[in-house]
Amino acid sequence: MRGRRRRSPTGGGGRGGLGGGGGGVSPGVMEPKELPGGGEPPEPGGDPDSATDLVPGPRGFVPQKEIVYNKLLPYAERLDDESDLLLAQIKGNLGRAVQLQELWPGGLFWTRKLSTYIRLYGRKFSKEDHVLFIKLLYELVSIPKLEISMMQGFARLLINLLKKKELLSRDDLELPWRPLYDMVERILYSKTEHLGLNWFPKNIVPSILRDYKNHKRSIYRYHSSVENVLKTLVKNCRPYFPEDATAEMLEEWRPLMCPFDVTMQKAITYFEIFLPTSLPPELHHKGFKLWFDELIGLWVSVQNLPQWEGQLVNLFARLATDNIGYIDWDPYVPKIFTRILRSLNLPVGSNQVLVPRFLTNAYDIGHAVVWITAMMGGPSKLVQKHLTGLFNSIASFYHPSNNGRWLNKLMKLLQRLPNSVVRRLHRERYKKASWLTPVPESHKLTDQDVTDFVQCIIQPVLLAMFSKTGSLEAAQALQNLALMRPELVIPPVLERTYPALETLTEPHQLTATLSCVIGVARSLVSGGKWFPEGPTHMLPLLMRALPGVDPNDFSKCMITFQFIATFSTLVPLVDCSSVLQERNDLTEVEKELCSATAEFEDFVLQFMDRCFGLIESSTLEQTREETETEKMTHLESLVELGLSSTFSTILTQCSNEIFKVALQKVFNFAVSNIFETRVAGRMVADMCRAAVKCCPVESLKIFVPHCCSVITQLTMNDDVLNDEELDKELLWNLQLLSEITRVDGKKLLPYKEELVKILQRTLHLTCKQGYTLSCNLLHHLLRSTTLIYPTEYCSVPGGFNKPPSEYFPIKDWGKPGDLWNLGIQWHVPSHEEITFAYYLLDSFLQPELNKLQLYANGELEMSRDDVQQRLTIVHNCLIGSGNLLPPLKGEQITHLVPSMVSLEETKLYTGLDYDLSKENHRETIARVIRKLLHHILDNSEDDTKSLFLIIKIIGDLLQFQGSHKHEFDSRWKSFNLVKKSMENRLQGKKQHIRALLIDRVMLQHELRTLTVEGCEYKKIHQDMIRDLLRLCTSSYGQVRNKAQQTFFTALGTYTFCCRDIIPLVLEFLRPDRQDVTQQQFKGALYCLLGNHSGVCLANLHDWDCIVQTWPAIVSSGLSKAMSLEKPSIVRLFDDLAEKIHRQYETIGLDFTVPQACVAIGVLIQQSKYPSANQPLLSSEEIQLGIKRQQEKNAEALQNYENLVHTLLDCVDQRNLPWKFEHIGIGFLSLLLRDDRVLPLRAIKFFVQSLNHDAIVVRKMAISAVAGILKQLKRTHKKLSICPYEISSTCKPSFIFAGDRPDNQWMHYDSKNIPRTKSEWESSCFVEKTHWGYYTWPQNMVVYAPTEEQPKLGRNREDMTEAEQIIFDHFSNPKFVEQLINFLSLEDRKGKDKFNPRRFCLFKGVFRNFDDAFLPVLKPHLERLVSDSHESTQRCVAEIIAGLIRGSKHWTFEKVERLWELLCPLLRTALGNITVETYNDWGTCIATSCESRDPRKLHWLFELLLESPLSGEGGSFVDACRLYVLQGGLAQQEWRVPELLHRLLKYLEPKLTQVYKNVRERIGSVLTYIFMIDVSLPNTAPTKSPRVSEFTSRILEKLKPLMDVDEEIQNHVMEENGVGEEDERTQGIKLLKTILKWLMASAGRSFSTAVTEQLQLLPLFFKIAPVENDNSYDELKRDAKLCLSLMSQGLLYPHQVPLVLQVLKQTARSSSWHARYTVLTYLQTMVFYNLFTFLNNEEAVKDIRWLVISLLEDEQLEVREMAATTLSGLLQCSFLAMDSPMQIHFEQLCKTKLPKKRKRDPGTVGDTIPSAELVNRHAGVLGIGACILSSPYDVPTWMPQLLMNLSAHLNDPQPIENHRSKNFRIGRDLICHLANLDLKRNLYYKISNKWSSNLYLKTSNEGEPATLQSNLFHLWISKIVRKCFQTLSLNFPIFLPIVSVWSQKNSFAIYLFSYLKKTIITHPEFFLLQNKHSQQTFQLILISHIQDPSPS
Repeated sequence: MRGRRRRSPTGGGGRGGLGGGGGGVSPGVMEPKELPGGGEPPEPGGDPDSATDLVPGPRGFVPQKEIVYNKLLPYAERLDDESDLLLAQIKGNLGRAVQLQELWPGGLFWTRKLSTYIRLYGRKFSKEDHVLFIKLLYELVSIPKLEISMMQGFARLLINLLKKKELLSRDDLELPWRPLYDMVERILYSKTEHLGLNWFPKNIVPSILRDYKNHKRSIYRYHSSVENVLKTLVKNCRPYFPEDATAEMLEEWRPLMCPFDVTMQKAITYFEIFLPTSLPPELHHKGFKLWFDELIGLWVSVQNLPQWEGQLVNLFARLATDNIGYIDWDPYVPKIFTRILRSLNLPVGSNQVLVPRFLTNAYDIGHAVVWITAMMGGPSKLVQKHLTGLFNSIASFYHPSNNGRWLNKLMKLLQRLPNSVVRRLHRERYKKASWLTPVPESHKLTDQDVTDFVQCIIQPVLLAMFSKTGSLEAAQALQNLALMRPELVIPPVLERTYPALETLTEPHQLTATLSCVIGVARSLVSGGKWFPEGPTHMLPLLMRALPGVDPNDFSKCMITFQFIATFSTLVPLVDCSSVLQERNDLTEVEKELCSATAEFEDFVLQFMDRCFGLIESSTLEQTREETETEKMTHLESLVELGLSSTFSTILTQCSNEIFKVALQKVFNFAVSNIFETRVAGRMVADMCRAAVKCCPVESLKIFVPHCCSVITQLTMNDDVLNDEELDKELLWNLQLLSEITRVDGKKLLPYKEELVKILQRTLHLTCKQGYTLSCNLLHHLLRSTTLIYPTEYCSVPGGFNKPPSEYFPIKDWGKPGDLWNLGIQWHVPSHEEITFAYYLLDSFLQPELNKLQLYANGELEMSRDDVQQRLTIVHNCLIGSGNLLPPLKGEQITHLVPSMVSLEETKLYTGLDYDLSKENHRETIARVIRKLLHHILDNSEDDTKSLFLIIKIIGDLLQFQGSHKHEFDSRWKSFNLVKKSMENRLQGKKQHIRALLIDRVMLQHELRTLTVEGCEYKKIHQDMIRDLLRLCTSSYGQVRNKAQQTFFTALGTYTFCCRDIIPLVLEFLRPDRQDVTQQQFKGALYCLLGNHSGVCLANLHDWDCIVQTWPAIVSSGLSKAMSLEKPSIVRLFDDLAEKIHRQYETIGLDFTVPQACVAIGVLIQQSKYPSANQPLLSSEEIQLGIKRQQEKNAEALQNYENLVHTLLDCVDQRNLPWKFEHIGIGFLSLLLRDDRVLPLRAIKFFVQSLNHDAIVVRKMAISAVAGILKQLKRTHKKLSICPYEISSTCKPSFIFAGDRPDNQWMHYDSKNIPRTKSEWESSCFVEKTHWGYYTWPQNMVVYAPTEEQPKLGRNREDMTEAEQIIFDHFSNPKFVEQLINFLSLEDRKGKDKFNPRRFCLFKGVFRNFDDAFLPVLKPHLERLVSDSHESTQRCVAEIIAGLIRGSKHWTFEKVERLWELLCPLLRTALGNITVETYNDWGTCIATSCESRDPRKLHWLFELLLESPLSGEGGSFVDACRLYVLQGGLAQQEWRVPELLHRLLKYLEPKLTQVYKNVRERIGSVLTYIFMIDVSLPNTAPTKSPRVSEFTSRILEKLKPLMDVDEEIQNHVMEENGVGEEDERTQGIKLLKTILKWLMASAGRSFSTAVTEQLQLLPLFFKIAPVENDNSYDELKRDAKLCLSLMSQGLLYPHQVPLVLQVLKQTARSSSWHARYTVLTYLQTMVFYNLFTFLNNEEAVKDIRWLVISLLEDEQLEVREMAATTLSGLLQCSFLAMDSPMQIHFEQLCKTKLPKKRKRDPGTVGDTIPSAELVNRHAGVLGIGACILSSPYDVPTWMPQLLMNLSAHLNDPQPIENHRSKNFRIGRDLICHLANLDLKRNLYYKISNKWSSNLYLKTSNEGEPATLQSNLFHLWISKIVRKCFQTLSLNFPIFLPIVSVWSQKNSFAIYLFSYLKKTIITHPEFFLLQNKHSQQTFQLILISHIQDPSPS
C-alpha cells in the first residue's frame, strides 16, 4: 500500500510543431530506448579506417567521423565545401542565438540544423567543435524550467553527439552528474504531476522527431517517451562522469536503501542508470570496488524476486561487460545460473503452482545474456560448464511439441546469446582499439571456448527451428553461430533441410528449414578454413528449392523466392566447367564446384519455367469472379515483388551466355502470349524489365521495335482512339513498353523517335486504361533520363564477362564488396538526355496546360473525362521530371515569428544544376492548376475524380524533388532488413555484399534530395496550402480525406506555416457565422485534429496558438453547423479533447538562458575550422536580446492569464451545450502549473464547481482544487540535525543497516511517547520511514519547531485573496453539506474505490487551513460514520485520511483535540465495517500512516491494538480489524518493533482460530510482522519479532502431531466447541493457521527462514494428499499448496544438507503418503536450485541414493513416482545415465520370481507383493525411467535397454488392479520411441485400429501377432536408423550385435529376421559391402521411412 505508483511520463512533440519545421526528412533525432547490452542503432556509416589518425588537411581540421558513403556519390567533390559552409552557418547562428537568449525559435532551429548536418555528413567536425557542441547541449538540456519537448529535442541531439564514445576519451570531456540527476528526479519522480500541476505528453511519435539512422527502430518500434530519452541520455553521459562521481552517488542514494520501502526501488534504479562502470583499471578503487561487494551481497541474500532485483542484474551485466577480466565472478556463478534458471519460470514437476511474483518481476533476458557472455572465457571455464548444464536442463523445453507462456523467454535466450557472444568476439578480435579498457589477453575467448559454446547451444537451436512461435529466433541464432563455427552448425541444418525439400506434405518444416538456411547462407557459400566444403551444397539446394515456387502455397512461395535471391546475390552464376581443362592448380572442392557450375544455366531456365507457371495460374480470369475487384490483392502484390526482385537478382548475377538464353526465353514468353494488365501482365512486365535493366543494349534491341510495331499496327485505324474498351494485345504491349523503359536513360536515346511517336498515338486514347499506361511510359521516360541512380548491382565490380584465364568466378563466392573499390556505375543525366526530357515536356505537357488554362478561363468546353485525362498527363510529367524542375519561386512570408537570428534554409546540391534559362514548368503547373481548381469548385464541385488528381498534383508541387518520402521509408526499412539478414557481425567493418553497399550510397543520395528541410514559406506555398484547406472542407467526404492527408504533410514541411493557417481553420468554427455547412465544420475539425503522426493544430506547444484554438473549440458549440445529433461530430470532439489531453505538456513561462550556456555560445562562435563568418555580438545587441527575452516572458504570462479568462468566458456562455462546457473545463484543468497560482476567477470557478450538477465536472474540480491547494501551500522551514548527537552515539566507520543504537530514538516506544505539549515540542519527528535504516543522509533535515513555522489559526484578513475564496466556501455550512452529499453518492456500483484525489483535496484543505473547518465538518463526520452504506463509509474514510495527513504541522493542542474527535469515530466505523468497505478502511488507515512518524500517531495505533479479535460482530469484523491494523503497521515498517511484539503476543494464543477468514488474515498479518526479520548482509539483528523464536514455540505446540504415525485427519468442526479440546485437535487448528502464514509469506518476504521451517516439513509430507482431488478438506489442500510453494524456494549452499537430512528422514517414514510427497517435493526443489545442488557432490549422491532406494519401495505408487522423478532428474542432466546405474537396474530385472502357487478358487488373492517381484518391478521401472528421460533422441545406451525390457513383456503384474497400467511399460516405451517422428496423418489414420492390438502379444511359437505391417515396418526402420546414427557403426559390425540380441528372446529374433528380409536383401546392400558407407545406409533407411509399403 505504500507509496504512489508512478506512471512513466512519455514524451512528445516539440515547439518544432509550430508549423512542423523540418520537412520531408526531419531533423530531430529519434532515440530508441536503451537496448539490453547497449545495442546501438545502425550508424549512417563511417570510414572503416577511421580518420582520427590522419593529419589535418587543407581545411584545417580532422573530421571526427564522416559518413563514408558521401565519398562515393557522383558529385562527391562538391560536398566538402558545402558541409564547411553549412557547419560555419550552424556554429555562427547557434552561438548567436544562445548569446541573445533566444532558445526559440533561433536555438531550436539551429540545433535542429545540427541534427540534419550529422545525418547528412556524420560527425564531420573537429574534436574541439565536438566537445563544444556537447557542452552547450548539456547546459541547454539541464536548464531547470525547460519545456519537456524542448528538453527532449536537445537530449536527442546530445545522445547523437555522445553515442560514438570511442571518438572522445575521458581526457577530452568530463560531464557533471548532478544536473542529470536533478532532471531525472524532477521529471520521473515529479512531486506535482499527480496533482495535475505538471503535464507530460504520453506516447506520441511526432514526425518532426524521426531520424533515419535509427529509422526502423524509431518509427516502427518505440514510442518517443521522456523516460527512455532520459535514461538513454544518462547512459551516454555515464562514461564521462568525474572519477569521484561514484562515491558521491553512493553517499546520495544509500540512505534510500530500505528494503521494505518503495525508495529501495528508486535507489537501485538510480544505481542502475547512473553508476559509471567503464573507469580505467587504475581508477577501479574509485569506481565499482566501492560498491560491488555490498550490492552483490545484497543480491545474493535476497529472495523472492523483489522488483529491484532485476535492476541489480542489469547493473551487474553492465559492470561485467565493461570490466571483462577485472572481476572474479567464479564464487557467484552457481548462484547466478540458479537464479537465471528460476527466472525462466519453467513448469516443473507434477501439480505445480507458480508464485505470482515470479511471473511479473523476472529478469530481463537481454541483460542476463549480456552478463553470461561477459563472464565467459578466462582460465577457470566455470561459466561454460554451467552454461552447458543450463542448456542440458532446458533442452527438452525447446521441442516443438512443448508450448507455454515461458516459450518466448526461452526463444529470446537462444536468439540473444549467440548474438552477444559474436559481439564480444568482434570487440576482442576485430574492433579498432580505443581509449576504452581492452579485454586482458588472459580473459579473451579462445577458439576452444567458442567451440564449447557452439556445441552446448546447437542442440536446443536445432530443436527450436520447428517451434510453434516460428523459426525466426532459431534462424538468427544459427546465423551468428555459423559465423563462429560453420562446420558444427551448417551440417546438421542441411541434414534437416534436404529431407524437408523432398517432402510435399509438411510446408511448415520446409519454410522453417529454408529460413534457417537463409540465415547461414553467407557462411555456407564463403566456405573458408572452417568449412571448405560448404559451397558444394549450394547448387543441390537451389535445384531442390525450385518446386517451392508454388502458386497454391503463398508462404512457401515467398520463402523460396527469398532463398533463391539470397544465394544468387552471393554467387556469380557463371559456368566455370571449362576451367577444368585450362588449369591444374585447383583444389578438390574447386574442381567439384567447377563441374557443378555447368548446372547454372539449367537452374535459371527451370526457375523461369516455374515462374511462368506461377504467372499463368495468377491471371485475373483464373483468380477472380466477374464481379470482384480488378486490383491486385495484397498477397499477389507481395508475390509480384518477390518474383521480380528474385528474377532481377538472378539475371544481375548471370554470365553473358546464360543471360542471352534467359532473355530470349522471357522475350518469347512475353510476345507469344497476351496478358491482362492487372495481375499476370504486371508480373511478366516486371520480368522483362529485370532483363532489360541487366543488359539494356541487347534487350532494348529486341523489345522496343517489337512493342512499337505492334502498337503502331493496332493504332493505325483512328477509330481505336475513341474506343472505350481497347484490344487486350494493345494494352499488353503498352504495359510492356512502359515497363521496359525503366532503364538507363542513355540507352533509350537511340529509340527516342519511335517512343515519341507511340506517345503521340496513345496519350489521348479515350480508354482510361490505355492512356494511363501511355502516361506511365511518359513518366518512366522522364525519370530514366533525369534521375541519378546506379545502373548495375552486380556482386563484383565490372561484371563477370572476362575470359576464364583472367578471372576465376569461384573465388568471388560470398565475397563482400570493397567499400573503397566499389566502382559504382552511375547514371548522371547527360546534356542530350536533359534536352530530350525538356522536349518531352514541351511536346506533351505544355499543350495540356494551355488547354486546361483555356478551360479554366471558360474559353473552352471540355468533358470531365478529358479534364481527368489531361490532369493525368500533367501529373505524370510532374513526377517524371521532379528532379529537373527548380523549386517554386516567390516572396517569402517572414512576419510569422520574430527572431534576432537568421532562420535561413540550407540548399543542398543533388547532382543537377537547374537550367534557369528554360521556363520553370513547376510554376506554370502551379498557376494553371490553381486556376482550374477554383473553376471546378465554383462550377462542378462533384467532379471528385478531377479533384483527387489536383490534390495529388498540389502535393507533388509542394513536396516532390525526385523521390517520395514513403518510398524512401520503405526502401530504408528493407535495406535494414536485408543488411540484418546478411551482415557479418563478427568482423563488422561494413563487410556487406556489394549490392547492399551500392543501395546504401543510393539511399544517401535520396536522403539528400528529400532534405528539403522546412523549405522557406513563400507566398505561392501559402496560396496552395489555402487551396488545400478549401478542399479539406469540401462537401465530399473522400475529397476532404485525401486533401487532409496532403494538407498535414505540407504543414509539417514549411517552418511556422501553422501560425498562418490556424486563424483560417478557426474561421469555420466561429459561432457568429451563418454560412458554414456541416461538411465544412467537420473538415475544419479534422484539420485541427491532425493525423496520428503529424502536427496537431489544436495543440501546438505555444501560447500564441492555443490562445486562439482552445477557446474556438469550446465556443464552436454555439455554431449553427454543430449538431450533437450527428455521432460523427460528437466522436470528433471526443477525439480532439482526448488528443489534447494526451499530448499536452506544461508550456514554459520563463525562457531565460543561464550564463554558462552563453559563455559556451561565445566559444562556439569564435571557434575556427570552419570559422563562422559573423562578427561577435556587441554589448548593445546582447542587452537587446536580454530585453527581448524579458518581454517574451511577460508576454507568455499575459497569454496564460488571457487564455484562462477567455476559457472562463466561453464556459459561462448561456446556451453552451453541456459537452462543450465539459471540454472547456477540461482545458482549464490543464492550465494548472506548479510555478504560478491560477488566476482568482478560475480558483473561484473550480471551488464552486465542486458542487456542480455533473459528476464529470465535479471530478475535474476535485483534482483542480487539490492542485490549487498545493499551489497555495506555505513553505515550512527545515533544519539540519545530527542523528548521532541525538542518540549520543559515535558515527560507525562502516555501513551497518537495520536497528542500530543511532536510530533507536526513532522507534515507537510507548514509555516515551510525547503526551504533553512540552514533550511534543521537544521531540524530533522524522516523517519519512526510510531515513536512518541503511545509513543517514549527509545532511539530515527535519522540520523546525512550531514557532518557526507559518502561523496557524489565521483570521480571514491574514489570508491571501486566493485563500479567502476557499475559506469562504468551506466555512459555509450549506456549501459543505452539499459537497458531502455529492461525495457520498455512488458513482459506479460495485466498482468504486477509495479515491486518492478526494483524499488529496481534504489533505490540502486541512494542511492549508488547519482546523478552521472542523466545526462545520464534525456533524457530517458523525452522521456518515454511523451510516453503514458503502458510499458514505468511503466518503468518511477519505475525509479522515485527509484529516490525519493534513494535520502534519498542527500544534499539540489541535492534534490532541483532533484525536479526541477521531477515536470514537473510528471505533464506530470499525464496528460498522462491511464486505464492501473493509478495503476502503484499510486504504484509509494505510494512507494516514504513510510517511508519518509513528510517535505522532500513537493514539491511532493504541486504538487499533485495543483488541482486534474481540469477537464482537463475528469473524468477519475480526478479520477486517486485523486487515486495517495490518495496513497501518505495514506502512511503519521497521520503526514499530514494540507494536509488532505486542501484536504477536496477542495473536499467539489465538492462532487456533476456527474461522477460515480470520486464519487467512492472521497468516497475512504474520507475514508483515516477520517481514522486518531479514538476513541481508551488513544488517543488525532486528528488534522486531523473529521467525526463528516464533517457529520454535510453534513446533513445541505441534509436538502431539509430529509424534504420531497414523494419518492426520481434519476432525475439527467449523465452530468453537465448548469446553477444553485435546492437544491434538488444538494442534490441527494451529497447523491450519501456520499453513496460511507460510503460504502468504512464500512470495512476499525477502528471505525465508529455511532452518526453522524445515522442521515442519515432515508434518506437511504426512498430510499432503497424493491424488489431485479438490474435494479434500482445507488442511490437505493447504499442505499440498504450501509444499509446492516451499519447494520453489531459493536454497543457499549451507542449507542443502539440512533439507536433504529432512527428506532422507521422511523417506524412512511409515506413511507412504509422506514417502510419495518427498519425491514430488524433490523434483521441483532440485530444478529450482539446480546449480546449487550440482555444486555439491555429496548432495547429488544423496539424492541419487534417495530416488533409487525409493524405486524399491513396497508401495506401488511410491515406486512409480520414484521412476518419474528419476526420469526427470536424468532429463535435466542432474543425474547421468552411467554404467553402475545401468548394471544396478539390470541386476534388479534379473531377480528370480517365486513359482506361482495354485490358489483355491475361493481364497482371496495375496495383496502384498513379494520382495522379489518388487525388486524386479523396480528394475523395469528404472530402465523405463532411463528410456523416458530421452524423449526426443536415442542415446547410445538405449538399444540395449530396449532389448532388456523386451524380456519382461510376459512378467506377472505386481498388483492385480494395476495390470493395464504397468504390464505394458516395455511396449509403451518402444512405441513411444517409434511414434516420435511418425508422420502425423499416418498416425491418425491408424491409431483407431491400432489401439486394440497394439502391444505385442507373443504366441507360444514366439512369433509376434501381425501388427499393421506398414506401421511396424516404419518404426522398426526408424529404430534401426537411429541406432546406426548414434552408434556410428558400419553395417557389417552391426550384424553381430543384432545376433547377440537375437539370442535374448523371440522379439529380437523377429527383429533380426525382419532386418534380413527388408534391408539385407535390398539391391543396394551390395553397394554397402563395397563402400561400408554409413551415409548410404542411412539413405536406404530414409527411403524405407518415406515408402511405408511392406517390402
